[in-house]
Amino acid sequence: MERHFDDTREHLLATGEAIMLGKGFAAVGLSEILGTAGVPKGSFYHYFESKEGYGVALLERFFTNYLATMDGIVADTSLNGRSKLDAYFSRRDPVSGETSCESRCLVVKLTGEVSDLSASMRSTLERGISGIIERLAACIVIGRADRSIPPGTAADTLAASLYQLWLGTALVAKAQQDPSAYTAAQHATNLLLA
Repeated sequence: MERHFDDTREHLLATGEAIMLGKGFAAVGLSEILGTAGVPKGSFYHYFESKEGYGVALLERFFTNYLATMDGIVADTSLNGRSKLDAYFSRRDPVSGETSCESRCLVVKLTGEVSDLSASMRSTLERGISGIIERLAACIVIGRADRSIPPGTAADTLAASLYQLWLGTALVAKAQQDPSAYTAAQHATNLLLA
């Protein structure tokens, strides 16, 4: 029974993520998620206390997976510190046919929308973003140790600046429907790490 509970809960989260990456949080109703997932309407509250609780679980799931991917980059001993950052930021570039990474990133899609709507979702976003910045700072520390990144601004400050640069880039690219903002972000990144 526990296995079925976990499988259904995961299925609801995966289904909701796919829908919300396209529409956002407020525009998606529970009936759409349940209908798409093929889960009976009355069972939602068996898995989540509310739509807001569902949103928190959705973000927690996203950050667990996202940070695990980043941990793999940080731990990759075949890459120097600068190459680790390049590997991370190259994943932020849009893939063919997209104008931004928003179609793959709940942070880009939901931050502006839910931060004013839900304190618990905002707090989850804040913790997740802190985790991203910590891992970027770890890459900078590694890069300074292996001399692929020169000394300079404190690693945590530089990591926060880089993350904010790329998050802003994703939002600008989304607003302009033009991926050229990523070229400018890469240029700015190169200057900050030079």
